[in-house]
Amino acid sequence: MNWLTDAHIHLTDPEFESDMQYILTGMDKMKIRACCVSVDYASSLLTLELSKRSRLVQSFVGLHPEKANEDLESMTELIENNSKRISGLGEIGLDKIYALDDAGFHRQLFVFHKMLSLAEKLGKPVSIHSRKTLDEIFSTLSSYSLKGILLHWFAGSKKQLDKAMDLECFVSYGPAMIYSHDKQILLTQTDLNKILLETDGPVRFSKCFGSKTTQITFLPSVLFCVSHVLHRSYDEMLGILENNSNSYLGV
Repeated sequence: MNWLTDAHIHLTDPEFESDMQYILTGMDKMKIRACCVSVDYASSLLTLELSKRSRLVQSFVGLHPEKANEDLESMTELIENNSKRISGLGEIGLDKIYALDDAGFHRQLFVFHKMLSLAEKLGKPVSIHSRKTLDEIFSTLSSYSLKGILLHWFAGSKKQLDKAMDLECFVSYGPAMIYSHDKQILLTQTDLNKILLETDGPVRFSKCFGSKTTQITFLPSVLFCVSHVLHRSYDEMLGILENNSNSYLGV
């Protein structure tokens, strides 16, 4: 039986802490594995510890652009000292919302370059935050040779999607796609072998999800929507997504 992969979820967020054993058991029963992303040094440590509890947790560590002013040296040492246990680097990237001025954005760029350099050196995939900064992201990525690139929660234009495909990036779609016609259109324009799914839990979604805390168990519903939009069977799409996830993770 094929495995479904949540390509981007914050399992070490405090909202999940009290239910963690239930979540891990559910993942095993439903055959779902997770790329557990981090946002800072503290959550990266928790992610590494969680990956010890379950083989289904793929540990991604790094500095989110909101945390660009944290101690980069300590983060770098953590990554290098645990390279064999780390599945990838993330959540990393750029976001001008978190930059108070040009200097703040330049700091984000500096940290992003450092994270990408480490990923290239260690041969690790990356999970990238690119809200309203896709053009800057594309320009930065051109300087590196990376094993796997995910533009998580892709929200760009058709032109930007074409650029992402040219750069052989993966893009991921989440629960919002179930009720978003625009995202469904983007899905149909994405190369079939570059599609991944995510929940980005514990982010809350509206409409049919009633703003409840997102659970990894939402993922089969996202897959059902993908199969419907792309006119493929659930099982066929599950197999395609497993191959895509393995390609992204390099396994």
